Amino acid sequence: MPRPGGTVEIRFGETLSRRRELARAALTCGPAVGWVSIFLLVPLAAIVAISFLTRGAAGGFGLPLTGEHFLRLLGFGALGFEPLYPLIIARSLLLAAGTTAVCVAVAFPLAFFIAALDAKRRAIALTLVVIPFWTNLLIRTYAWQILLAPASPLTRLAAAAGLAGPGEALYPGTFAVYIGMLCAYLPFLVLPLYTAVEKLDWSLVEAARDLGADGPRVFRHAVLPQVVPGLVAGVVLVFVPATGQFVIPDLLGGAKTVLLGSAIQQQFGASQDWPFGSAIALVGMGIVMTGLWLYARTAGKRGSEDLP
Repeated sequence: MPRPGGTVEIRFGETLSRRRELARAALTCGPAVGWVSIFLLVPLAAIVAISFLTRGAAGGFGLPLTGEHFLRLLGFGALGFEPLYPLIIARSLLLAAGTTAVCVAVAFPLAFFIAALDAKRRAIALTLVVIPFWTNLLIRTYAWQILLAPASPLTRLAAAAGLAGPGEALYPGTFAVYIGMLCAYLPFLVLPLYTAVEKLDWSLVEAARDLGADGPRVFRHAVLPQVVPGLVAGVVLVFVPATGQFVIPDLLGGAKTVLLGSAIQQQFGASQDWPFGSAIALVGMGIVMTGLWLYARTAGKRGSEDLP
């Protein structure tokens, strides 16, 4: 607490003057605050400012200030209402939600399987999970084009199972896109989920079974509340980057549909419309963060209701 002499008492009985306290805080927190400010807050502020400027005749941007870019995103353009960009945002969110759902479905049994292994095999399994990080995403995506080609074993197996026609490639198509997205983002969900499963209190599971709960109820009331923190962290780590992904959908989907990431890339690249690209980035970021906030709030309420 502050004293009249200008000193501040902190833990372990140490007393510091206000100036020395601020100096110590700047020494410990200053580099991190500076890093975040320079590489996150400053670019974000620049994007916010550029989104309200006007595109120049030969590219670039300048005055006057305008809000027409956001109206254009809502579908209100010079030629009337056109729901092109609302559909692009909805399509991107749908792809991200589908990717997250597929990753959750695969990550749950995989995380429990890894947690049940002995220490040596567990280390090998975790290494296999993170191996995709050792290779560039673009190379992995091109590799899936080869693996899903018409003469590949996977395509022949799919044809034998009736999932594809004879001689028909599995890409470009929705199936190939989700395979590529699963390969790219599954480790982001498996690792935090495995961390939560490893710390699971199995005595609660045994107690639920002793009280006569069946399998689904045991999972819902004894297992799921304990792994919710890892699940929420994994969902965030998958959903956010998947929303802006455009490399995998373009290469494995045949570039047939425009997504949020590809729309932003096009505006900053070929179109040279930086203000509109900044507006798309801001709206996409706002939608994603709002959805994640609502999800985290709902998950937090459910977690508090499960507590005794």
